[in-house]
Amino acid sequence: AVVSTQSTGSHCKIKCPKTRFSMVIPEVQSYLKENDKTNSVVLFGIEAHVCIQQTALDLLTLGYNVHVVVDACSSRTDTDRAFAFQRMRQAGAFLTTSESMILGLAGGSDHPKFKALQK
Repeated sequence: AVVSTQSTGSHCKIKCPKTRFSMVIPEVQSYLKENDKTNSVVLFGIEAHVCIQQTALDLLTLGYNVHVVVDACSSRTDTDRAFAFQRMRQAGAFLTTSESMILGLAGGSDHPKFKALQK
């Protein structure tokens, strides 16, 4: 994770307080500007119909390709979750699954961790 509200692990680049629905906050915007080769963002987490959706819409407005990992997103109700995915897709986000995303990032079966990724 590049941005986290809880973790400070080795993959975490920014730890931010969660006070807004969208995570397109000044700290994240600064990070994205500093890393100007970034053109795609992968989103997953809780409250697909609020936090994930608002973040996706904000990123799309800024011109990023947004990929939402649907099986790694939750909402309090299935209806909220379904309509959030529908709205994000209509706005231009790509909906995908965790396995599709992980294997797509690996690039092929020649990746050194391919067997481990399949588990």
